[in-house]
Amino acid sequence: MSLRISEIFGPTIQGEGVLIGAPTVFVRAGGCDYRCVWCDSMHAVDTAYRHQWQKMSAQAVWDEVRALSGGQPLTVSLSGGNPAIQDFGPLIALGKSDGYRFACETQGSVARQWFAELDTLVLSPKPPSSGEVVDWAAFESCLTMAQARPETVLKIVIFDETDYAWAREAAGRYPDLPLYLQPGNPDLDPQQSVDLAACTDRLLWLVEKVTADRWFAARVLPQLHVLLWGNKRGV
Repeated sequence: MSLRISEIFGPTIQGEGVLIGAPTVFVRAGGCDYRCVWCDSMHAVDTAYRHQWQKMSAQAVWDEVRALSGGQPLTVSLSGGNPAIQDFGPLIALGKSDGYRFACETQGSVARQWFAELDTLVLSPKPPSSGEVVDWAAFESCLTMAQARPETVLKIVIFDETDYAWAREAAGRYPDLPLYLQPGNPDLDPQQSVDLAACTDRLLWLVEKVTADRWFAARVLPQLHVLLWGNKRGV
């Protein structure tokens, strides 16, 4: 069985969420069951890019991760696209045997048994601005598959007032999950510089919303990688 891989890169740092700042090698899967209108990784989502994806065995992927990390254990982040549409169980088993940790970020639309083998599961349901509609039954199945074994957190991207209100409702469904919020990034062209002043403004807006509403369960974080590298791929 082969995996469809868009890119493998690092070591770098995790740019967002619960593991922000952690040394990480990224394994970005090719393919996704969503088409979010503001997706910043269309090269790993749209089948128009499938000729750029590599078919790799779990062992081949693992050999590349080990080479990039110099054989020193760190966190391996499974991202995409949606990595949950593929079977990363064998890759996780290889990495765990060498002392590496695994994190996965997914929208929670496809449940996998290998979720229970992760160290960190980031469930990131997409708000209304994405153009997608969350299947909460599928989301529940993801939690069931995780079996409360990995650290499981909720991460929601917010672009506007509608997203913010939706995020409060979504978080209310899962009050026991640690909650991370981040402002959305509308600057999608990897060839163009990111407007850092606008990034700061969006972050400040979100911070002020959360504090004014006394929403103290939420942690607001920036997309650190966007601040450092813009939308450049492979960092």
